[in-house]
Amino acid sequence: MAQLRDGFQSRLGFVLAASGAAVGLGNIWGFPTQAANHGGGAFLLVYFIVIFLLAVPALYTELYLGHQAQANPVKALKNAWQDQAPKVGAAAGYLGLAGAIVMLSFYSIVAGWMLAYALEPITTFFGFTDISNFLQTDSMARNFVFTPLMLILTASIILKGVKSGIETWSRRLMPMLLVLLVGLIAYIATLDGANEGFAAYLVPNFSHILDPNLIIAAMGQAFFSLSLGVGCMMIYGSYLQPDANLPRLTASVALLDTGVAFLAGLLIIPAIYVAQHNGVQVFSDGKLIGEGQLIFAILPELFNTMGEIGLVVGLLFFVLMSIASLTSTISSTEIPVAFLVENHQVERKSATFIVSLTVLAASSLIIFNFDWLFGLVIMVLTQYQLPLMGLFYFVTVGWLWRRGNQLHQASSGFKFWFAQYIRFVCPILMTAVFANVAFGQ
Repeated sequence: MAQLRDGFQSRLGFVLAASGAAVGLGNIWGFPTQAANHGGGAFLLVYFIVIFLLAVPALYTELYLGHQAQANPVKALKNAWQDQAPKVGAAAGYLGLAGAIVMLSFYSIVAGWMLAYALEPITTFFGFTDISNFLQTDSMARNFVFTPLMLILTASIILKGVKSGIETWSRRLMPMLLVLLVGLIAYIATLDGANEGFAAYLVPNFSHILDPNLIIAAMGQAFFSLSLGVGCMMIYGSYLQPDANLPRLTASVALLDTGVAFLAGLLIIPAIYVAQHNGVQVFSDGKLIGEGQLIFAILPELFNTMGEIGLVVGLLFFVLMSIASLTSTISSTEIPVAFLVENHQVERKSATFIVSLTVLAASSLIIFNFDWLFGLVIMVLTQYQLPLMGLFYFVTVGWLWRRGNQLHQASSGFKFWFAQYIRFVCPILMTAVFANVAFGQ
């Protein structure tokens, strides 16, 4: 007898869960940094265009593969390649599976930092100076406290399944994230220097719009911000009802994800200019100083200039970042858990335990070799695997998958032209993204 799969029970639950998977540090950390370094409003305008041209078709393609197969990425890709080379499809699924583990291994470390910084204002308020210093200082000990804590939080949600775990908590966490974002934007808007930041973000300099580096950066950010390339959206698509309106759901997820990225820019970029107004050195030669240190250096220094209210703002900001991290780790963890449950008939509880231990082991390896391994792992995943897997999905849906592929069978109308766009245009755009991030600037 076929195993009854868990699944999303409502359109809203799916949209919040899939948006939560996409909304992560790439939106709230990466997007504003890219915008600040690539012309502000000009980057924002180009980003909106390429979301429509590249990211939405990529999102639809990944969701479509999972939805049609009603299975995890290994099974879904194997089925899609059944007329050509099933082992190639399965191998790509395993590569995505490994990518999810690798992503979790470093993402859980960074998410742990967010938890530590979220607790620091509380310890400072109560005068626990030593603990505050521990929470703010990079150390192996801090990593080994907060990385397992993030894994435990993630596992506690995954254990409950799709309906009771992922969907239920997405309904709680995503509204909290949006409320925190809007509240922090409203407060930052009242501070001196914020108006300059709003202008830099919202008013495009049209002389920058045709800058090739800006266009390619926007294409890369649009793709990565939707959490595409490791199978997160494929597994979520597989949990939809067979009669789900996939184009409409794709548009809803893309709209919410893009909206959160836009709001993050409304928060971070004005905050950068407020920090600059308060005497914090933010830019050097037109670029953010230490781009990766934006969250852990520039903004905490800004919060310190605010006095006691800075403790509240810092607490809320890092709670926001922790929620964004958690919604992403949930989706990445579900990929290998679903694989173990469906392909090897492992109970969900045991599968969650196995995956969490595996990720902890990988994270520990990174922590012990942090100086050289952390950056290498991120580079290999983001610059090579994600764009190549995105390209693979386009080629699979556009050229190789025949049985059950309604896009391939369409001979007229919108589906036909959309299929041609997937076949010819998207692979070229995706190749351009890969060439830039792998071999470009």
